[in-house]
Amino acid sequence: MGRDPQALAAQVAASMFASDRATREFMQMELVECGPGRAVLRLVVREEMLNGHEICHGGFIFTLADSTFAYACNSRNHATVASGCSIDFLKPAHLGDVLTCEGQEQVLQGRHGVYDMRVVNQRGEVVALFRGKSTQIKGHVLENAG
Repeated sequence: MGRDPQALAAQVAASMFASDRATREFMQMELVECGPGRAVLRLVVREEMLNGHEICHGGFIFTLADSTFAYACNSRNHATVASGCSIDFLKPAHLGDVLTCEGQEQVLQGRHGVYDMRVVNQRGEVVALFRGKSTQIKGHVLENAG
């Protein structure tokens, strides 16, 4: 009997988050939820994230989207990495903004997937759109999961 996909995704996400020092500790992101082919992460823009224009450096917004992508594409417990991505920055983020990124699988065929990330601020305004392409590699996030 197969494992419940939602429960598996939550367990995979919890395991990844526990060892994901870049996302959890350095970036101080919050893992909001994870399900099969989808994930939601949140980040508060801090002072050290501001660039010379006093707006959030695009690299931090990219990292939020990239981390969300990682949780979405690993949610089925197949070890998966990025094979390419692109991002469009649409609106600046400012000090104190709460950025939420929701990622959703668009296509999963064989070992390859395409995922779209949408980063919004606390007012629901779209800050960035990110598209990631994934490739499954050997192994699993949870080796003994059913």
